[in-house]
Amino acid sequence: MNTTDRIPLYQKIQDYIRDQIESEGLKAGDRIPTEKELMEKFNVSKITVVNALSGLANEKIISRVPGRGSFVNDAAAESMSSGGGAQQPERQEGGLQTRIIGLVMPSIVDYFAIRLIDGIQSALRKNGYRSMILLSEGDLDKEKEAITTLKEIGAEGLLIFPVDEEQYNEEILSMKFAGFPFLLIDRYLPGVETNYIAADGRKGTGLAVDHLWELGHREIAICSDSPLQTVTIQERIEGYMNALKNKGALINPAHIITGFRVESLKDAAKHPLYRYIRNRMATAYITLNGRLGVQIYQMARQAGLSVPDDLSIVSFDDPTSIVEEFSTFTHIKQFESDMGYQAASKLIEFIRGEDNRDGKYTKTLIDPELVVRQTTGPVPH
Repeated sequence: MNTTDRIPLYQKIQDYIRDQIESEGLKAGDRIPTEKELMEKFNVSKITVVNALSGLANEKIISRVPGRGSFVNDAAAESMSSGGGAQQPERQEGGLQTRIIGLVMPSIVDYFAIRLIDGIQSALRKNGYRSMILLSEGDLDKEKEAITTLKEIGAEGLLIFPVDEEQYNEEILSMKFAGFPFLLIDRYLPGVETNYIAADGRKGTGLAVDHLWELGHREIAICSDSPLQTVTIQERIEGYMNALKNKGALINPAHIITGFRVESLKDAAKHPLYRYIRNRMATAYITLNGRLGVQIYQMARQAGLSVPDDLSIVSFDDPTSIVEEFSTFTHIKQFESDMGYQAASKLIEFIRGEDNRDGKYTKTLIDPELVVRQTTGPVPH
């Protein structure tokens, strides 16, 4: 294979423009070829051209003026004309090479986040990158601020575990249209095409329902303590309802328990969920995160009930151990470490221009698995 074949497409475009500036003797303020001309010349999508031009703008070689085009910068013209073209700063195809990947997470309070970050770090180390992590705390404005900050410090790409609001994050939309490399983890924005990776939530709740049904459970509740009805939650609830429908069961709306918070277990007896558990409204619970699984377990014990003799619990993610063999909860395993590794690897491909997507977005769904441990048992008689 010819070595030029291995040069990423947007680096070829950048090299061509540098060449033009030098060989044509372009001066500060001179216009460079338009996006359309570059798309036709290199037979590439608009996003590849935008990536190339954004990189040159980051290096101060060109200035981009919305609605007018791209123009040679003063410093670039002076550098090229004085034979300083070889003194370009070290660069990645998309701009200055900082070797930093930004990661925006709501929080790092559970093993899901720890395992996810572990996988990301593993892929970054392998490729010579470092990470910078900023927390959004589930707040849309803080998420926007984190994205802006990471771009300002020169992150070459971003991995984002997004806050899922009805109002989209304009920063994510602007990165999409500017061709800045990013990938969403665990959820996507409905109606907005982006690169994302997640576990298959519908399949996950389907596995949980199937397992509990085989154990004889018919009163199966599904619980989420998220204040937002995120895409992830909606898909998991859809999977739960579809699994029950497939068994010919009626959906009991009272068994879909959402929109609450368990702040402290000190006053658990006053919590509506505690009363629900104590009154044995359901014989089994599927919780959409591991922390909530532990809280239901503790509420059951406070109500004098035994797990799994009196009620069964299946949680998403393993809340009790980072080492699989020591886990006690029956859980839906989402392969968080693998998800993180794949997410970071794909992002680096995008940055290097190696993904060959031709403008298409990648959507990766990881198949979850049911891991049966000690919190599920036959329906009590």
